[in-house]
Amino acid sequence: MREMAKRTAVAALVGVTAMSMLAGCGEKNLDGTKTVATVNGTDIPLGIVSLSVRQQQAQTEAMYLSLMGSQANIWDTEAEEGVTYGEQLVDEVLQDVELMYIMREKAPDYGIEVTEEDETAIAEAAASFMEANDEETIQTLAVDEDMVKTLLELETYRERIYDPVVADVDTEMNEDEVQQSSFTYVSINFSSEELTDEEVQEKKDQAQDILDKMLEDPSADMDEIAKESDDTYSALSGTFTTNESDNDEVGDTSYPDEVIEALRTLEDGEVYDSVVETDTNCYILRLDEKNDEEATETKKESIISTRESNLYLETTQGWLDEADITENEDVLSALTVTNNHTFTIQTAEDETEAAEEDTSADTAGEETTEEDTAAEEEPTESDIASQDGEEESSADSNAASQTEESTGEETTEADEDTQSTDTEEDTADTEGSEEDTAADTSSETE
Repeated sequence: MREMAKRTAVAALVGVTAMSMLAGCGEKNLDGTKTVATVNGTDIPLGIVSLSVRQQQAQTEAMYLSLMGSQANIWDTEAEEGVTYGEQLVDEVLQDVELMYIMREKAPDYGIEVTEEDETAIAEAAASFMEANDEETIQTLAVDEDMVKTLLELETYRERIYDPVVADVDTEMNEDEVQQSSFTYVSINFSSEELTDEEVQEKKDQAQDILDKMLEDPSADMDEIAKESDDTYSALSGTFTTNESDNDEVGDTSYPDEVIEALRTLEDGEVYDSVVETDTNCYILRLDEKNDEEATETKKESIISTRESNLYLETTQGWLDEADITENEDVLSALTVTNNHTFTIQTAEDETEAAEEDTSADTAGEETTEEDTAAEEEPTESDIASQDGEEESSADSNAASQTEESTGEETTEADEDTQSTDTEEDTADTEGSEEDTAADTSSETE
């Protein structure tokens, strides 16, 4: 478990390092050295909160851009009376940073430490961050290298403390209560105001037609039969709690009560003998497996995961409540998030792709030179095979070097696994390219 936590923390460092190309404009530079809050006697500089806020802002804006094709112009909008989303973000991030300081204090109680190896990775990541950003951006963020290292260290503790905190969560549960059943169904909606009474009746008739065919052959492909009535219809799969229970952990909320009640009267493979109609939809139902073991196991995992999350939130909120925290509102008010001040992130994938393109260009240049040389010297097949072997070794070495440079940190146990996989893929690509080169060379020689 601790090994997994360590790997997760290292991955988090890579993720934070990937947020190195931050660019912002339109805000007066902050004094990041000012104390924005004090937690149990430890001062928090504004720069650490500023950097964390900008990471969150950039992530949100990137998500909006990806999903909606535009930036997140929500920051000036009221999230609640008198508080904008931008102000809400600053307040939430400050509390998050305060909690991370507390987690660092609590870490020894849970056997968590930051090793020399971690410190080396953190230092290299911070240096990479500072190098990747120009002076103007660093001033806008109001951070120095030590602040970046502190934030990386705090995030490492946060990544590692979750598992120990939830280690004693209750995993016991009533097997009958969590048993899950699986079913297949077609749902036809007739609630649109644009539908005429005749069109609504037509949909209900279609539902009856699908049901009649399924009753004739319950094992038939329900999706295929549904599309015979209307190619926009399709059969879906679902699960529900087999037995009634008052336990909120296993309650069914995904499907109407009428659907669940009908399904609970069926045995494996049976089709419900009438169309189940609600205020908005018609349902055709078939129970596939009354005791679906896979679905039941998934439900158990979901319940345990929810319990862990609740325990973690209760524990960490307790830490915050017990801590001696003071905040300097005058200092905090200088840190604002508005629609006119945006940040963007160059992701790790972008950096990796750029490195791969450079590597591909270099490799192509090397192969062209080798091809010309091969044409002049007319090598034998054994010479070509030997040359391919040397190129493979060189490609492996270059791939490993490129990986180290793009992450900006030394190889850890987690990185070795990733690097091994990446190197194997790069080698496969290089081998394919070299086979083409060898074939072209052979053709020219002939």
